[in-house]
Amino acid sequence: MRSIRQKAIALYRAFMNSANFMQSSLLLAVRLYWGWQFFETGWGKLQDIPKVIDFFTSLGLPFPNVTAYVVGTTECVGGILLFLGLGSRLVSLPLLADMIGAYMTADREALKAIFADPGKFYAADPYTFLFAALLILVFGPGKISLDALIERFIRTEKTALNPASSAVVMAGR
Repeated sequence: MRSIRQKAIALYRAFMNSANFMQSSLLLAVRLYWGWQFFETGWGKLQDIPKVIDFFTSLGLPFPNVTAYVVGTTECVGGILLFLGLGSRLVSLPLLADMIGAYMTADREALKAIFADPGKFYAADPYTFLFAALLILVFGPGKISLDALIERFIRTEKTALNPASSAVVMAGR
């Protein structure tokens, strides 16, 4: 008969396995939804670049022409890569910079209110984009991504090239 402690440990492990299984599904959902949103906003900017240049000029941004193309391209290409899960953590960095820039320029009042009025900060347009990019940067793209597929391929290739290392790994299990 198993002790209460052993049952509690088994139950906890089952819970953790379930939660770990859901992690990749959640990261996939975040990547697919927000990758598509980044792509759409970037594509929209690139399709109406004069309007974006005028908006950036009104914000007083330096080199509004160049900035408009850089921001649109970053969001468009970054969104596609995020959607695919390719270079996800790396591409999260310019997307984060883009959203921080959006807060600092277009939503400065919301940024200033981060502690005094958090609701204003959360309600600003860049918030969910920033949060999604941060989530992928910190946790990675998950097991259902091109990054994970490439990693598995490299690991398999490395093991095939060096059978001695796989024997050591197998002995350690």
